[in-house]
Amino acid sequence: MVKVHGRCNLACRYCYLYEGPDHTWRGRPAAAPAAVLDRTADRIAEHARGHALTAVSLVLHGGEPLLAGVDTLVRFTGLVRDRVPVGCTVHTTVQTNATLLTEDRMTALARHGIRVGISLDGGLAAHNARRVDHAGRPSWPAAARGARLVADRFPAAYAGVLTVVDPALDPVETYESLLALRPPALDLLLPHGNWSAPPPRLEATRYGDWLCSVFDRWWRSGRRQVRVRLFEECIALLLGLPAATESLGLAPFDAVVVETDGSIEQVDSLKSAYEGAAATGLDVFRHGFDDALRHPGVAARQAGAAALSAQCRECALLDVCGGGHYAHRYRAGHGFANPSVYCADLQRFIRHVRDRLTGAMKAAP
Repeated sequence: MVKVHGRCNLACRYCYLYEGPDHTWRGRPAAAPAAVLDRTADRIAEHARGHALTAVSLVLHGGEPLLAGVDTLVRFTGLVRDRVPVGCTVHTTVQTNATLLTEDRMTALARHGIRVGISLDGGLAAHNARRVDHAGRPSWPAAARGARLVADRFPAAYAGVLTVVDPALDPVETYESLLALRPPALDLLLPHGNWSAPPPRLEATRYGDWLCSVFDRWWRSGRRQVRVRLFEECIALLLGLPAATESLGLAPFDAVVVETDGSIEQVDSLKSAYEGAAATGLDVFRHGFDDALRHPGVAARQAGAAALSAQCRECALLDVCGGGHYAHRYRAGHGFANPSVYCADLQRFIRHVRDRLTGAMKAAP
């Protein structure tokens, strides 16, 4: 993940990055300088060559990456593709709030094989009331235009929609409103919270119940209308198949972030815990990505069950849950060796999916 721009044109009221406890973004350049992007391309190629990779996932991130300009995104992607070894495919995605998408920008992105992932809270204006610009104006009209542009004119470049679960919204209405935007894939993410800064409305299993309602709507549709990564990977894990997601399972996490100043960091979600939680002390000018792999914080996320609390290791759902999202385990003074703050919700959801899967297998001829 490369931060091509470290600022955002929106001021979403719940944003953990700009409204949370970590303020390191304030001291970094707004846009990644050309020298940072050039050196980052070298480091990606170096890593691909050193590990004989046949594919690299490159996510252009922010802030709002389109603030860097489409030309910058295209040029940087070209640098990476030119420098990786022959036979290594670079799959590039830009993750955007969609407000700055235009026909010309989408044409350029699509022409250069850059797919577009869109962050929305739902497919209706009411769902996105907290996504406002810096003057407090709603972002939905521009975001809706952008999302529909991608769906209508550039479906091959449409990577999908990322949505943070809000239990105050009707789950089925939210899901169906997103279906109307015709995404090929949907990521449902739990809000970043932890034991010291709990997520809003953490009551009983409210988040788990929300996910179960959407799962049932998705499961009973008769055909797969959209890929929902959380659902598909939960099913895979229940069946004993490999799956890779931050939210579930014990697979080692394999993403790293390059900030606009060239710093190599762990993923942004850790910034919801405390100031400097994602820092490694590394940068692309002096260090390769193998140095990041050896960092203690990264190593802890590669350790599987050994990095989990005793309560998690003894749980019957361990192989599926995997302790939940790493950032959600944090408790001040105790670090990350705790169950997820969403432990009850994850148990509720996983058991529900297991029951649906078991019922379907019993009913099969």
